[in-house]
Amino acid sequence: MSQASEGQRDLEANTINTNRFSETPTIVNSVKYNRISGTSSAAGSIKKLDSEVPDVPPVPSAFTRRNSDTGSFKTEREQSASRPFDEKNEEEDNAAPASSHTDQPSSQPGQPGAQEERTDLVDWNGPQDPDNPQNWSSVYKWQSIMILAFMTFVVSFGSSVWSTATTVTAEEFGVSQEVMILGVTLYVVGFALGPLVFGPLSELYGRYWPLMIGMLGFLVFQIPVGVANNLQTIFVCRFFGGAFGSATLAIVPGLAVDMFDPVARAVATMAYAAAVFAGPAVGPIVGEFTVKNTSLGWHWTAWFTMIMGAFFWAIALFTVKETFPPVLLRQKAARLRHEPRNWALHTKLDEEPVHAAFLLRKYGLKPVQMMIKEPILIVMTVYISLVYGILYLIFFAYPFSFELDRQIPFGTASLPFIAIFIGVLIACAALTWETKAIFTPKLVKAKKVIPEERLPPMMVGGVILVIGLFWFAWTSQPSINPWPQIVSGIFIGCGIIMVFMPAVVYLVDVYLFDANSALAANTFIRSLVAAVFPLFASYMYEDLGTQWATSLLAFLCVTLVPATFFLYKYGAKIRSWSKFAYNLG
Repeated sequence: MSQASEGQRDLEANTINTNRFSETPTIVNSVKYNRISGTSSAAGSIKKLDSEVPDVPPVPSAFTRRNSDTGSFKTEREQSASRPFDEKNEEEDNAAPASSHTDQPSSQPGQPGAQEERTDLVDWNGPQDPDNPQNWSSVYKWQSIMILAFMTFVVSFGSSVWSTATTVTAEEFGVSQEVMILGVTLYVVGFALGPLVFGPLSELYGRYWPLMIGMLGFLVFQIPVGVANNLQTIFVCRFFGGAFGSATLAIVPGLAVDMFDPVARAVATMAYAAAVFAGPAVGPIVGEFTVKNTSLGWHWTAWFTMIMGAFFWAIALFTVKETFPPVLLRQKAARLRHEPRNWALHTKLDEEPVHAAFLLRKYGLKPVQMMIKEPILIVMTVYISLVYGILYLIFFAYPFSFELDRQIPFGTASLPFIAIFIGVLIACAALTWETKAIFTPKLVKAKKVIPEERLPPMMVGGVILVIGLFWFAWTSQPSINPWPQIVSGIFIGCGIIMVFMPAVVYLVDVYLFDANSALAANTFIRSLVAAVFPLFASYMYEDLGTQWATSLLAFLCVTLVPATFFLYKYGAKIRSWSKFAYNLG
């Protein structure tokens, strides 16, 4: 096909964007020609900027052209990328060529030799199409994202609320407290495995039904825990509860990208992130007062989780709509086929459906390959995993320090977790401001993403986290007033978020078209690390004491802080050596 033909074909392609915190892709409309009417329309200024500046990098999806050599999908931006990058990808696979079902015009409309515009492909009716989630009312979009954020809050709340029940359940079932910590560990293992299922499902069937079914499964598995009288029921159902609940972690961020432009998306993502990390901070507070109340007991940690989750799930079931553009366009095509009885109408997804082999490769094989060969991914995954593990270890470090060392009464001893919650909110506000006030102007001026510009907040966050951990450690002596130690939690919560969030965004910017695979590897490993950390928390704090056990964590973080400064300076050069990284700098 001629260069002009390929350019025209790319002009009419949909641009695919991926959420930086989820493995599910989505589409931001950049249609230049209406495929139904053939009329042209100019994209809005935001969409024009978004097409020039890869604010959220594109990844393979059902609506992009297939690479005939690999059988994988390629986007408009990938087609315009440098030829060496394409050649590197072509060496990766040797799949059979995929046939093309569409022949695009060989020249621009109105020029000699131009062909008629395709009228059998269903797409948005221009950039202002009211059916496009990007054009829904702001009130509805924010209402939806907040409902789903609260739903995600409940799932993350469920991960930590059990930590307060380990002592009483250990006594009730006659086992050690370390055995009962498996209730937390298996729940977080579910976080690691669940997205491997719900990520592909959201690409095949859209966002709505996998999300609703996943949350329903989460609610159902709270019931056996609430009535359990043996360990097997508790552990098995906690695992499946975490696995089904992970649908919110895997899918909700994708809805934000479906609905919001890049500027509003940053705010929406931070609101979602606040819910994800606030849940584990609030869980122990509610859990301790629940377990302490003799009329409730530990069973009600599950009942409260189910009641809150059912409330937000019911609201979402009747108010949230499908947002995944390929599914919406397929529904539109089905409606149009029956209205004019034109059975030829179809979508791009119908021509080039997503195959199981493609999903297996993206979520299974390629993540392993990248985790072995990519130094940037390895370093970032180690750092993120350590920070995520510290978050779950804190659920046991705080009770040890405030209850055992300081002899603060059970229940009241959980209140210092409020400081971590405050730190999470401060970090989300700071990152939102940094994105809008510092990063976005640079992005607009350069008209391209330089991934290393994502790292300055992470550098600051790494230092803040180290300060918070040392502060917590050396103000933990019972002879010292507890308030300085409590205040350290603000720094710990703030530091965790300011390391975690920029690191994930950096990985997306670095790997661009392979971001889904990079994040799949990262999510799996960090969840496993977070699941393991609580298992040795009690041993470490009993043997080393609060001062040196927490200082050990701080020293581990100190060793990784220089990595962010190193990548800020040399990251572009490292990317130029990579087979998967896209050299945007």
